[in-house]
Formats: sequence, structure tokens, C-alpha cells
Amino acid sequence: MRFDQFIAGLPSGIQLFSLLGNNPGLLSLIVNIMSSAPRLADIIASKPHVFDGMLDPRLLVELPTREYLAERIKGFLATARHYEDILDRLRITASEQRFLIGIRLLTGVITGVQAGHAFTDLADLIITAALDAVLHEMETAHGKFPGGRVAVIGMGKLGSHELTAGSDVDIILLYDYDETAGESVGAKPLDSVRYFTRITQRLIAALSAPTGEGVLYEVDMRLRPSGNKGPVATRINAFAKYQREEAWTWEHMALTRARALCGAESLIAEIDTIFSEVLGQAHDIAKVTADVAEMRGLIDKEKPPSDVWDFKLIPGGLVDIEFIAQYLALIAPARGVVAPPSGTSTADVLRLLGPALIAPADLDTVQEALTLFTDLSQIVRLCIEGDLELKDAPAGLIELLCRAGDAPDSKVLEADIRRLSKAVRRIFQATVKP
Repeated sequence: MRFDQFIAGLPSGIQLFSLLGNNPGLLSLIVNIMSSAPRLADIIASKPHVFDGMLDPRLLVELPTREYLAERIKGFLATARHYEDILDRLRITASEQRFLIGIRLLTGVITGVQAGHAFTDLADLIITAALDAVLHEMETAHGKFPGGRVAVIGMGKLGSHELTAGSDVDIILLYDYDETAGESVGAKPLDSVRYFTRITQRLIAALSAPTGEGVLYEVDMRLRPSGNKGPVATRINAFAKYQREEAWTWEHMALTRARALCGAESLIAEIDTIFSEVLGQAHDIAKVTADVAEMRGLIDKEKPPSDVWDFKLIPGGLVDIEFIAQYLALIAPARGVVAPPSGTSTADVLRLLGPALIAPADLDTVQEALTLFTDLSQIVRLCIEGDLELKDAPAGLIELLCRAGDAPDSKVLEADIRRLSKAVRRIFQATVKP
């Protein structure tokens, strides 16, 4: 049925059967998608243009590096004529490149960790291009704001290079301007608050507004200062004051994953300095420990896992591992250990801080679990929408998961997940021990 939908949606110019006759590998790839990844099959059926990328013989040879992706996005935008044209082209190229990264993950050309980096690099480049387009539109309509500078911070999985095929993007927009300026210099001048708020609103709309070409990314801004109650754009001095004097422990945990993605270089340098200062100070270990333990308990209570296949929320799953890494990053300076820069991935934080702060055997276990859960969750997010229900999952998807977990069948894989998650929960409780 999926193959039938796929054929029905193809443009008449594609001679599918002659292509398949000459390319058995392409047929195998299509069968793989149709049998294991309903989400990708739906993308092919609804956006036949992504099929073109599958015809590239270099697809399974060239890795989707940042340079590789940047070159393709730049080439696709080169002939864009106006703002809406740029945004539509960004939607087209983003959906195609996400799909092609997914194909590489599906076929085992890249690992779950590599896929996380590729999905994140793609999001960085798309957000950068969208911000550039928005700033150009604002300056055309309202002029430049004297001394005006804007930068976008990536939070969560976007900040730590761990996006999946289905991730939304957590962002914060920071700005600054010349204090002596009352409004922008243009045909329709705006005061500073309205000017930078409108930039943020336009960027959110550019990324998340549904169009005929789909949505670029769902945008989450709840990690900005004061959460949903706060302004959508924050001035750099207010952000710095908040992080130094008012932020809660969980906000500093989130800051360990934060990273300035794009914008004015001078403002990015100031942001990096703020991150270094806040995360480089010696926090009260007892308070951080109590806060992290309490927060994990609240998540256990308010967001219980659906079953053992909920790799994120199961006790000893990805949340526990991420919490261990963030906890280590916050207490490292007080223990005399240099914390890695904010925006460092969970795996790299464990690699850099683990040897000094965790027993070697425990570190090996946590790293093994992180690799397994990352590989499995990347495949699930790629192949289906929503939670994994094993009894309803396509046979091809179960085979993919077993291959990723190096298990002969789903029962052995489930036993491995239970063994590792129990061990990680024990390590979490021993590490984050009030």
C-alpha cells in the first residue's frame, strides 16, 4: 500500500521502473523504507522531490558534514528572488536533507551520534539562513537600529548536537543596541522593544509556520529567562543578570547544553563569556545535588515512561544519563576540574569529566547505555511518529533496532535495555546523592 501511494505521487517525468530495472540497489533501498520506516515512506509519498536525492550514487558514500550541507543549501538559495521564495527553498532543502540523513542512518552508513550531529548542523544552517532573511526584511521595512545586534542561542538537543529526525528546536534570541538611540532609522521606525520582538516573531514564523512546503521546525522558547511569561526577545545585559543572580539550578543545567548558533560575532563573543563565567564558578555542590535529585524525582512522578521502550524517560534512560552529564558539568569547578564549554554533547561531557568524577566501571556502563539508547531512539524517531508500540511496529523496524543493538531478537534487546537501565539508575543515585 505504501509503495502504491509512492508511485501515485511521483511526477510523470520519473521513469521509475526503468530506474529500478537498472538499479537493484535503489529497489532494495525503497523496500527497506517501505517496510521499516512509515514516516519516511510518507515523506516520499507527499514530497516526491526528495526521491531525486536517492538517485545520487554518492548518497551512501559522502557523509553529511557541515560543509557538505552548507554547500547544498547555498546552491539552492542562490537564485531565490524574494523573502517568501527564500523560506520556501529552505523548507524544500531542509526536508530533502533531513530525509537523506535519515536514509544514511537507516542503511547503517552513519551511527545515531553521527546522525545527531548531521541533523543539528542542518538546523544550524537553516536557522542562520532564516535569520539572515528576516533581518534583511526588517531593515527593508523599518531600517537598521543604531548599534543593533542579534544572536540566536540553541538550547537542549539543538545546543548539544543531539537532534533527531523529529526534534523541535529550542532557541533564545538575544539582542543589544545603542542606548542613545530611541528608534530604528527607516521609513517606518520602531522603538527597541518592538523592533527586536518583531524580529523574534518573524523568525519563529519563518521556522514554524505551516505552508505548502511544510514546516521547517517546531520552535520551543520555554527555556528563555522567565519561561513562557517572559518576553520573546531578551537584551544581553538582562540575560546576563538573570543567569548570574536569579536562575534556578535547572536553568544552569540547561545552560550546560546552550550554544550561540548565529548572529553578530561580537554579541556571540559576549554570550560565550557569560556562559563561561556562569558555568565556571564553583557552585554549592550540596544544593546542586539536592536540586538535581528532586528534579529527577518530579519527572519520574509527572512523566512516567510508557514502557521499557521509552528510552528517554525510563529510570536509567536518556534523561538520567543527560542529568549525570549536566550535574558533573555544574559541580566540576567546585571539585577543581575544568568544565567543558557549554554546548558540549552528553557523550563528550562524560568522556571529559567522567574519568575524574565517576568510577571507571560505572563510566563504561553509562557510556555503553548512552550509545545504545541514542542509536535506538534515533532510529525510532526517524521511522515512526509518536511512541514505539512493539506489537504494532513494522517487522523491518524491529529488525533495524535489533541490528543497532547487536541483538538476535527483540527479547534479547529488551533484556539488554533492562540490564543497562537498571545499572544506570543505580549509578545516577550513587552519583547524585544528596
